[in-house]
Amino acid sequence: MSESKGQFNSNFGFIMASVGSAVGLGNLWGFPYKMGTSGGGAFLLLYVIVVIFVGFAVTLGEFTIGRKAGKGVIEAYKMIGKNYAIVGVFAIIAAISLLSFYCTLGAYCMKYFASNFVAIFTHGGIFEADATQYFNDFISNGGVVVAFTAIFCILNLVIIMGGVSGGIEKFTTIAMPALFIMLIIVIIKSISLPGSSAGLEFMFKPDMSVFAGTGWISILATAGGQVFFSLSLGMAAMITYGSYLSKKESLVKNSIIVPVADSLVAIMAGLAVMPAVFAMGLEPAGGPGLLFITLQTVFNDMGAVGPIFGFVLYFLVFIAAITSSISVLEGVSSAWIDAKVAKGQDYSRKKITSIVTGAVFILNLPTSLDALGGGSLPQPLGFCWLDFYDLLAEGILMPLGSLIMVIIIGYKLHMDWMAEEIELEGNKMGAKGFWNFCYKVTAPIGMLFILVGQIDSFFKLGIFS
Repeated sequence: MSESKGQFNSNFGFIMASVGSAVGLGNLWGFPYKMGTSGGGAFLLLYVIVVIFVGFAVTLGEFTIGRKAGKGVIEAYKMIGKNYAIVGVFAIIAAISLLSFYCTLGAYCMKYFASNFVAIFTHGGIFEADATQYFNDFISNGGVVVAFTAIFCILNLVIIMGGVSGGIEKFTTIAMPALFIMLIIVIIKSISLPGSSAGLEFMFKPDMSVFAGTGWISILATAGGQVFFSLSLGMAAMITYGSYLSKKESLVKNSIIVPVADSLVAIMAGLAVMPAVFAMGLEPAGGPGLLFITLQTVFNDMGAVGPIFGFVLYFLVFIAAITSSISVLEGVSSAWIDAKVAKGQDYSRKKITSIVTGAVFILNLPTSLDALGGGSLPQPLGFCWLDFYDLLAEGILMPLGSLIMVIIIGYKLHMDWMAEEIELEGNKMGAKGFWNFCYKVTAPIGMLFILVGQIDSFFKLGIFS
């Protein structure tokens, strides 16, 4: 027996769900370490430019396509033209690839907030080994990582089974404000540490020397990739959420609110991390280990209050991770439901989401057992499993799909097609000249730089060096 796919009950619920999708590990894990390795304030400057001239446009495009079609990503592109269904397929493969490492990172967050919680009552004894040793011991214990990954996947499934309004909307309207409050608590502690001002200067005083030669292109590509990873673009989530949005709501307003809120949380994540890193004399260019090694070192050195702040930080990272993963899982499940409907077949949301989640868990097994390349598993294309899945998603399919989308809007559909949906129920599109410029010029050029830059960064081709 078929059932309704559902709809958001309120625009606030839609915004919280969309911001929840955008605010994830890309903000709280990716943004600080990429800022640390890409010149601090210089990276932030280019990040903001990409959000304005590319991020807003791609977000508006995905929301508009999703709501106009009222379908998930594959059927939504079929609405534009049957030949464009392949763009939806790219988005589904990107979503599955992303989830194939994202759930393992979510498991890391669960382990760390659980360990810090225990440490509150054991006077930090659980972290007697240094942070690097603790992290390496944990990721090398495949059974423990797999167990936490399974728990993370089950939590995703429980939320999604509640449906759009009863599960996704209800969870995110509580989780996102809670995340914001907890992040403020960590920021206050971080900037109060002696020597933290150096971290603030690193973030907000751009070092223009890193732009020398072709350096600016490399940083632009990194910032652009971060924008897409962070905003959940090109991976089915935002088109799917757009399909659940009431025709009464303003697409333009929501397409500005979501990237702005996402960017604000990313900057807040930097404020939670960088001042503390500099205060403790640690290396800002700590790479992916910044969240799990560098920050845990900071908490270990705080004494009795360290585990409390460690628990708060890793719990909020966990919330950010799960609000993003449920959106991507929903995007994949929605596409399958649409395929059933198109064939006139009955479907069960619970059955479909259970199968999708089970498949995602299985695909996470190599990532969970690989110990970030330190295990004995074969390395696809010479990458660890996390990087391999990331290459497929963030490196190729997400920017490629988004590049094709902005070209379709800019050169096939044009602004009248967009305005037809955007201006329903008395809403106004406004600034059509700006949007047209973005879709015809800045977004395609920006997306091309991002795509080439991502491939360059993964394969070390030296294109921008």
